[in-house]
Amino acid sequence: MQYLDWQGIVAEYGDVVWQTAHRLLRHEADTADCFQEVFVGAMRMSRRGAIRSLRGLLIRLATVRAIDRLRQRARMQGRESGCPDWGALPGPDADPSRQIQDRELAEALTAALAQLPDKQAEAFSLRHLSDLSQAEVGEELGISANAAGVLIHRARMRLREVLADRWNEENCDHETRGSTGQGD
Repeated sequence: MQYLDWQGIVAEYGDVVWQTAHRLLRHEADTADCFQEVFVGAMRMSRRGAIRSLRGLLIRLATVRAIDRLRQRARMQGRESGCPDWGALPGPDADPSRQIQDRELAEALTAALAQLPDKQAEAFSLRHLSDLSQAEVGEELGISANAAGVLIHRARMRLREVLADRWNEENCDHETRGSTGQGD
């Protein structure tokens, strides 16, 4: 069994794990829970054998755990209202309309990611949210770079469909509400 200095590992890789999870979750409490799960999971994996790339493993675990939380949120959305994320409130110099647009886009993307098959969601997140190369994504997923490219491409296409459907639904809702005949 290999001894690892987990305090040092958390100090060295904590920021990248936090950023990876927070990019997907955009919620402080969920990100904190995910952060802990990642390091506990990595510690358990290290007890089973040597870890090839600690940074890669931590990023992948953060991505997988965050996507799992997104799926949990999607299932729970209809059952209870979520707590506000007070840490996400805008600063005094922020452009409110831009922040609203950014937040809506981020929420739409995270909801759409939760609808993707596991491998596609992981590949897309590792490539575009964690800035890994296609080859690095393939290495982390245990597949060839070409297979990773196919997963990323399929994820993009599916995300495009899901987001387009959502956009069309929202526009139809706005048009329907706007053309009720009231005030015409």
